[in-house]
Amino acid sequence: MLDYDEKRDYIRMDVDCEITYKMADSDTINTGRCTSLSGAGVSFITESAYAFGLAMEIKLLPQNSVIPPMTAFVQVVRSNPREDGTFEVAATIKSLK
Repeated sequence: MLDYDEKRDYIRMDVDCEITYKMADSDTINTGRCTSLSGAGVSFITESAYAFGLAMEIKLLPQNSVIPPMTAFVQVVRSNPREDGTFEVAATIKSLK
């Protein structure tokens, strides 16, 4: 695909690493599986759906040196159900910690 025109501001990387997250108003830590990451957003698989606009703090815990650990504040843009009963959550990165 030499004529592919990327329409995103940042390239999306496929990722497979653990993610922990908590709601902005809670100390309860949840876990999931990060599936993609870009300079502007992140998507991950989790057991629950979350509402549009919900603020979260996330921590990526990669198992290799290609992607360093990261803590960020994000805002949910969508939660899509998957066939296995889990949800794919996509969020916009608002700031890095």
